[in-house]
Amino acid sequence: MSVSTKDLLKTLGKKELFSVAAGQIIGAGIMALTGIAIGMTGRSANISFILAAIAIIFVSIPIIFVASTVRMRGGQYSQAAKFINKKFAGIYIIIFIVTNISLAMYALSFADYFIALVPGIPSKLIAGILVTLIFIVNYLGIGKAAKLQTAMVVILAMALAAFVGFGVFEIQPGYFQQPGFMTGGVGGILTAMALLTFATGGATVIVNLSAEAKNPKKDIPFVIIVSTLVISVLYAFIATIAAGVLPIEQVANQPLTLVAESILPPWLYVFFIVGGAMFALVTTLNAQVSWITKPIMQACVDKWFPQSLAALHPKYNTPYKLLIIYYFVGMIPILTGLNIEQIANSALIMNYVIMIILGVGAFRLPKLFPELWKKSPFCVRNSTFYFMNIISILVLLLQMVLMINNLDTFALIGNIVILVLAVLFGIIKNKSVTMEVSIEDN
Repeated sequence: MSVSTKDLLKTLGKKELFSVAAGQIIGAGIMALTGIAIGMTGRSANISFILAAIAIIFVSIPIIFVASTVRMRGGQYSQAAKFINKKFAGIYIIIFIVTNISLAMYALSFADYFIALVPGIPSKLIAGILVTLIFIVNYLGIGKAAKLQTAMVVILAMALAAFVGFGVFEIQPGYFQQPGFMTGGVGGILTAMALLTFATGGATVIVNLSAEAKNPKKDIPFVIIVSTLVISVLYAFIATIAAGVLPIEQVANQPLTLVAESILPPWLYVFFIVGGAMFALVTTLNAQVSWITKPIMQACVDKWFPQSLAALHPKYNTPYKLLIIYYFVGMIPILTGLNIEQIANSALIMNYVIMIILGVGAFRLPKLFPELWKKSPFCVRNSTFYFMNIISILVLLLQMVLMINNLDTFALIGNIVILVLAVLFGIIKNKSVTMEVSIEDN
């Protein structure tokens, strides 16, 4: 039985990768954060969405450069190992695991919407059924999960397009006039931009599907950029409707459903809730389950964890043991009420630290892979390469500072504890680890 990422089936093209990236980006954030952004900057929230997309692309520059040059079978875990060192790979995988254990929150949020439409059904039952179905589909193969993702993203796009299509005729005149436009000045636009990076980010996770991509060096960078821009433009239209139909004071800090109910016919409003709000959560859950096991699988191959956990199913070619483990990780908070989301959020700052270190490590790309880098479709002059990487790191630092300012004591302690545990794991396990080369040309 195979325990190597080399044997994962290369079945994902641009369309499938776009569906995963889109499903990862479009989540509960657009429903909740649009109103908050309007509260910060008024009807200029649409500008903040576009600026947020630009910021996300700048943040993604290092991974775009690297992903356009080599295939990384273990995703950014492989990048951590090659561009930094072996110990850092161990630190990375622990923080990766902790920040991705909150699968249940998508299912529980879905259940909240479901029982609002169909009251009387236990939310735990709905959430449990959803998690079970998603894991079954992913257990049966990445191809089936990708097909489901594509179908759901199409429905999701239709629901959001319906909101824009009906709302554009309801926008009140004087949209760009005062009062109501740029209510917080330039500072308000930038503050909203920083907030909205949480709604526009996420496309880079498809790097973790490199082993299963048909042509990762061309498709992954392309999809990261295009999906981020396309969805952010859609978000900007949605923000325009959300801020332009009703008075600002009514929609500021309110969920998107408030405006949707006022502009959509009852039947279409239900479709918007199901196909928009609920499918946004399901596509994010399905996307995460599809890529979450791949870096851990490579870490198992490298003996950070038992190699047997990386075994591929003989029929479906999926890391079924890791999927089963994550299935129970997803079910535990649903069945027990354990606030596992709080644990995951406690590692968010550490995740930014990891991204910054990986960004710094990406400076080594032209030296580590000089010939492959020259062949990359994103190859630029060295001066441009270093400048763009520096800009990316500065944007990440800014985002991290903004997040630190909002940390409570529990989260601060959580970040410190997780960092200490991850460093100890990397140091202690380092001696028994045998790293497989998981970066390749094709």
